Amino acid sequence: MKNRSLTLVLSILVPLAFGFAGSQFTPEKGSAWYYQELMKPSWNPPDWLFAPVWTVLFIMMGTAFYLVVKDGFSRPGVKVAVAVFSLQLLLNLAWSALFFGMQAPFYAFLEIIVLWLAIVATMVLFGRQSRVAAYLLVPYLLWVSFASYLNFVIWQLNPLM
Repeated sequence: MKNRSLTLVLSILVPLAFGFAGSQFTPEKGSAWYYQELMKPSWNPPDWLFAPVWTVLFIMMGTAFYLVVKDGFSRPGVKVAVAVFSLQLLLNLAWSALFFGMQAPFYAFLEIIVLWLAIVATMVLFGRQSRVAAYLLVPYLLWVSFASYLNFVIWQLNPLM
C-alpha cells in the first residue's frame, strides 16, 4: 500500500510541476503586452480564475495517470499511453511559452490544436486501461476547447501579433 501511495503522490506532482513551469511564462500584473497592448474579448475569464482551475485540472490529470500506471508498465498499452500523456504535458507547457513567453497568439493557436488532439489521444489510450482515467480528463479537454476558442479570438483581435 505504501508504494501505491507514493505512486499516487508522484503521479499528481508530475503534472503540477509542468503546470508550475508553464506558470513561469504568465505575465506579471501590469505587464504591458498582456494587460495594455493585447486586445481580449469581453468574456475573457478573470485572471484569478486560472490558477485554481489549472490546479484542479492538473490534480485530475495526475489521478488519471495514476490509475493507468498503478499496476505497472508491463500491461499492454501502458507505455504508449504514458508516452502520449507525457507529450500532451509538454505541449501544454509549450502553449504557455508560445502565447505568453513569445507573445505569439497565432503560433499558440496552431499549437493548441495539436495539444487538443494529444489530449483526445491520451483519453482514448487511458480509456483502454481505465474508463475512470479517461473520464477524469474530460474537464481538461473542455477547458482546452474553451482556451482554443479564446486563443483564436485573441489572435483575430490582434492579427499582427
